[in-house]
Amino acid sequence: MEIYHVSAECFPAAKVGGLADVVGALPKYINRLRHSAKVVIPGYDTKFSREQQFEDVFSGEVKLGVFHLHYTVVKEKTDLLGFELYQIKIPQLFDRPEIYGFEDDTERFTAFQIAFLDWITETGQRPDIVHCHDHHTGLIPFMMQHCFKYGQLNRIPTVLTIHNAQYQGWFSFDKMHYLPEFAPVNAGYLEWNGAINPLACAIKCVWKLTTVSPTYLEEMMHHANGLENLLRYERIKSVGILNGIDTEVWNSKTDAMLVANYDVKTMKSGKSKNKKVLCEQFALDEDLPIFAFIGRLVYEKGAELLPEIARRILTEYKGRANVLILGSGDPSVEDHLRAISHFHREHYNCYIGYNEQLAHLVYGGSDFLLMPSRVEPCGLNQMYSLRYGTVPIVRRTGGLRDTVIDMGDGGFGICHDQTSADDVLWSVGRALELFADQKKFDAIRKTGMQIDHSWDSVAQHYIEQYLNLKR
Repeated sequence: MEIYHVSAECFPAAKVGGLADVVGALPKYINRLRHSAKVVIPGYDTKFSREQQFEDVFSGEVKLGVFHLHYTVVKEKTDLLGFELYQIKIPQLFDRPEIYGFEDDTERFTAFQIAFLDWITETGQRPDIVHCHDHHTGLIPFMMQHCFKYGQLNRIPTVLTIHNAQYQGWFSFDKMHYLPEFAPVNAGYLEWNGAINPLACAIKCVWKLTTVSPTYLEEMMHHANGLENLLRYERIKSVGILNGIDTEVWNSKTDAMLVANYDVKTMKSGKSKNKKVLCEQFALDEDLPIFAFIGRLVYEKGAELLPEIARRILTEYKGRANVLILGSGDPSVEDHLRAISHFHREHYNCYIGYNEQLAHLVYGGSDFLLMPSRVEPCGLNQMYSLRYGTVPIVRRTGGLRDTVIDMGDGGFGICHDQTSADDVLWSVGRALELFADQKKFDAIRKTGMQIDHSWDSVAQHYIEQYLNLKR
């Protein structure tokens, strides 16, 4: 089969969060099952795009209402990611290094979707599956079914994966003319709660709906930012498939971003070497456990609680723990995290921003990973931490519930039920008790390192879904 994955992100070409990691890994593993998976993303002005070699494969003009925008489809020449990567370059809209956060995001991603469909239509392509990811590509299933110019595509099955239902891409009906012509009777597919809602539109029109964990699928029926009734109505075509991780990128035995590589047998010495460098870099005490947070500083991650959590760990467990924060997001949270450094220099530090190499070192050198998430559709960080022998401390929600079993239940992590500082502090106390029992601590870490969260079986599950649509 030939499968096009259409997305706003793909690691390492363009990354903001876990969406990029999934789109950068799943197609590679699908290809290893002797299918042809390709990825199409916008052509951002990123370091990756400037450094890699691309060849032009098509050019045209995309009509966005009264605007006519030139676009070029380029292909990465070497297939270095393990699949064909295409970028659609629309200079007026995507010649920027950032992926999101612009006032014209509606225009940017609508034009991208139209250009994708124009390209495959005008070149006579008939992929077996078009797999869309999140709201940025949510109008594609509608346009393939209902826009007159794409009539030849309306029998091609479409799949939507929801990575995060909180973001839906809403825009007003005064921009409906951006879309190619369709019968007015079908305008209702676009609408949800008085606006054009690309994610809701995709849920209505797509042939198969997947989410990134079984638990998140069930949670969305009750908490999906206004889409709960729609998701319950479309439940029959929905399935939760737990994400995997790329075990070639995330492998403590071969990871070039670590100071020292290690496996299960050499875990203790290897992590100690990485921890030593991490503590030297951030002026922490290497004899104490490191409680780390890696991620976006946003409400869904429970980030506004991090300053209180950090202060309370450093005062209530004074002299017993280090806290290290790596992330960016809410400016107020960033400022509060920086301010803590003035009062707790010995056992606390933060890095505001994102640094891929540093993230790998933090996983390799930390003892515990904090994930007090309110919403975590799947979560990859907990899988990375397990892979690197770092014990995750998580709230039971979404994919965290599916992947982390509490040590009190014979598992390999520490779990709590609420996104609150009190719950996290209770879990930190349990973690300190575990750290004091090094034999038990090492056994739990080794258990986590041996859990298989690879994409191999996950890719096969997607193939089965695709084949069912083709029958």
